[in-house]
This record gives sequence, C-alpha cells and structure tokens, in this order.
Amino acid sequence: MSKKRREFTPEFKLQCVLDLISGRKRPVEICREHNISESLLSRWRQQFTEEAPKIFESKQHRHNASAQRTAELERLVGRLTLELSASKKVSSYFDSR
Repeated sequence: MSKKRREFTPEFKLQCVLDLISGRKRPVEICREHNISESLLSRWRQQFTEEAPKIFESKQHRHNASAQRTAELERLVGRLTLELSASKKVSSYFDSR
C-alpha cells in the first residue's frame, strides 16, 4: 500500500505564507493547524519571496522576456536541425562504403 502525497492548492499555500509573513500566526501554529512540516512552510515562503517581485514587472517586460526565450529556443531548434542533417549525411556516406 503506497502513501499518496497530499497536494495543496496555490490559494492554500498563499494563505499559509500570508499568515506567517503578517505575523498573525507563528510558524508552529500554522504547521499544527494544517498538519504540515516547518520545512514545507519555509519552502513555500522562500518561493513566495522569490516570485513576488515578478508581480510588479510591466507587461512589456514580461513580453520581451518571453519573446527573447522563444527566439533562443528557435535558434536551438535550428542548430539541432543542422546537426541532425549533417549527421545523416555523414552516416549515409559511411553506409555506402
């Protein structure tokens, strides 16, 4: 019999982190109330603090970052396509011998 991991909604995680950050509840209270470990709560808080600044980025900045990532991936696909084509040519050359 395998144990299934519990899954928490983003809203639940946010509420726990907000309770922690605002000081409404101490970490130990939140963990006991929801039956979660302090390390898990700490990880959620760390994720929240790392991702929070992105909320205030302009839409233009996010679009530029997305466009830059797309262009980077397209260049990678192009390079890999060329490498595959060259590999096929070399392989067919040696197969014919």
